[in-house]
Amino acid sequence: MKKVVWIFAVIFVVALGIAYKMNLDQAKKQEHVLKVYNPIDIIEKSLVDSTLLRKGYGHTIGDFSFTNQYGETITQADIKEKIFVADYFFTTCGSICPKMTAQMTRVQGAFLNNPDVMILSHTVWPEVDTVEQMLRYAKEKGVRKGKWHLLTGDKEHLYELARKSYFVLKPTEAEDVGDGESDFIHTNNFVLVDKKRRIRGYYDGTSSEEVDHLIRDIKILLDE
Repeated sequence: MKKVVWIFAVIFVVALGIAYKMNLDQAKKQEHVLKVYNPIDIIEKSLVDSTLLRKGYGHTIGDFSFTNQYGETITQADIKEKIFVADYFFTTCGSICPKMTAQMTRVQGAFLNNPDVMILSHTVWPEVDTVEQMLRYAKEKGVRKGKWHLLTGDKEHLYELARKSYFVLKPTEAEDVGDGESDFIHTNNFVLVDKKRRIRGYYDGTSSEEVDHLIRDIKILLDE
């Protein structure tokens, strides 16, 4: 009888240990679930187009069609089921853009052999950043074909995506000022987007610490 009781006691203790470990593993997973950003979650409401402010959930990056540094048309189909990092820059920038490009190169290197991760860098000055200019810049900075697309195209469409999809602007830049020469975007934001085209994080593209965080978060998304 004592032997039977002892066996049941051992089984009970083992079961408790297994249950505890399962609960601990589940808690750890929950701790590392990345937030899904919607317009209502953006702290600076001025960054969000007024028509989207009441959208509490379900926001995704809109459809697009741009041209990369090789003259190839890149659309939402090219990032289907991909995790990607997006930013805005221009090739002749002498302030924040070189720092951002250097940090994005780190992201490229961290996932160079992973086909599930891509980078989309949109120009804010398509009048200057032609396909030829983008290719020169890509070669100079070590941008890898197929992994990192430098995108140019219609300015109105580029800016609309920044304002209504990525929410990456400064408050004064977020205002709908049209597509005139005075309309200009200059943001240091990197945006992490998941395989469902949902925003999962914002990072300062000039900060190595923030980009370290971005790289860790991409790895979390890869495990989702």
